[in-house]
Amino acid sequence: MASKPPTWTRLYTSPAAPQKEKDSVAAKKPIPEARPSSSIVLLSPTNEVLLLHRVKTSTSFASAHVFPGGNLDAFHDGEIPAPGAKDRHLDGPAYRLGAIRECFEETGILLATKDGRLVDLPQQERDEARKKIHGSQIKFADWLKSIGAEADLDGLVPFTRWVTPVGVPKRFTTQMYLYLIPISRTGVPSEMLVPTPDGGVEHTEALFAPPQTFLARVAANEMILFPPQYYILSLLTKFLKGPTASVEEGPVYYTKQRRELLKFLRATPTVDTDKAKAHATSNISWADKVISPYHLFVRKSDKRVVLGLEKPGLELKDSDRGGDWESVVLVSFGKAGPSQVEVRLREDVLREEKETASEGSKL
Repeated sequence: MASKPPTWTRLYTSPAAPQKEKDSVAAKKPIPEARPSSSIVLLSPTNEVLLLHRVKTSTSFASAHVFPGGNLDAFHDGEIPAPGAKDRHLDGPAYRLGAIRECFEETGILLATKDGRLVDLPQQERDEARKKIHGSQIKFADWLKSIGAEADLDGLVPFTRWVTPVGVPKRFTTQMYLYLIPISRTGVPSEMLVPTPDGGVEHTEALFAPPQTFLARVAANEMILFPPQYYILSLLTKFLKGPTASVEEGPVYYTKQRRELLKFLRATPTVDTDKAKAHATSNISWADKVISPYHLFVRKSDKRVVLGLEKPGLELKDSDRGGDWESVVLVSFGKAGPSQVEVRLREDVLREEKETASEGSKL
């Protein structure tokens, strides 16, 4: 019996089935609920972004680089909004605490404050705590209290939400956050081999780098990024321009980038083209956008899948939530994962497709 194609292939490359077929399948197999999770786009003092490298046997995003984060856990994170609840797909305390806890478990970076400053603990103490928290031997909040610290929930800035489309066995509603490590902070390494509490089951290393570096490595087939991570990094390149050679100008240089980025996350309209401005999603800020990628078509020219980004997903289908109509993601999916990922303007891609079809009809 032939093995099933990878999850990402089934998810994005299969054309939509006829409604009768959908209804028949739905009757046989219930659609899994999108599980709450959260992730952090973590910026270093020099505005580099942190990505974790997941191992080949990881249960999700295998072999890819991802932002730190994971599923919410009621034991650690408190009450989790129930399926169907209004705040299931909204930023909230459980999502924020879960993001900070997962970041600590996965990297050892503790986004918690004491006396107004981030806590700085010896590595051995951090690693021991990570193992206990990961093993649910102690609640994350109780451990923070024991060291006189509090999770820096207010330091998290919402930066899109992603809902897994229908068609895969595991679905998630993931709240993304931006967190800015203070520019004055020292001792943050650019590259880390992370001794994870799970013994390296999910990921093995962490790397801070400019978003342009990660995108260049993807273009050179040296790194795997899934569409959500690639898309967010693409947005960041508009503001994070890499390091400066001037030590004196550094703080001003990085602070200006941060101010512009935070302004961008809250501003509307979020688009530039006239057609995109006419779409309702243009008035949803980047802090509040909900994106559930879906299959638009396969390009005739290079066979890449074109993913639409404006829909909010099954659970929010009839709401006023939404993502980005102006942009689409182009990607090829194979056994090794996604490749040839690119973010383009929807109108340009549609025009190119019409031109390709027109040229083909003349042959």
